[in-house]
Amino acid sequence: MKLLLDTNTLIWLIGRTDGKPLGPQAVQNIQAAEVVYVSSVSILEIRIKTMLGKLAFDDDLIEDIMAAGVKELSFGLSHADAIRDFPALSRHDPFDRMLLAQAKVEKISFLTTDDTLLKLQLPDVIDARQ
Repeated sequence: MKLLLDTNTLIWLIGRTDGKPLGPQAVQNIQAAEVVYVSSVSILEIRIKTMLGKLAFDDDLIEDIMAAGVKELSFGLSHADAIRDFPALSRHDPFDRMLLAQAKVEKISFLTTDDTLLKLQLPDVIDARQ
């Protein structure tokens, strides 16, 4: 299995949490995965939210991510175009929409805590709290 981490899941993985742990099944999925990806979209989201004062991340973010053993997945044209495949999410968080589209294009599972995305009941969207 290949996994793409949602931004919240990434934050939990690198230990920058507000006390919310990854669920045991999520931990098992990460450990068993052939490869675990973090999207450039998540870095953008973290940096924007840090600039707005909603998160607190220092300059070690990339180093912490690489130390966790995840691989970078850049956001490209095909990913941007695939957002059109999720019209029900047109008013949802744009970062989540980008990540979901990226997972779909790459045909990889998406580990998230987002209830809106989980309620879509897409086969490759996995709850990171379980």
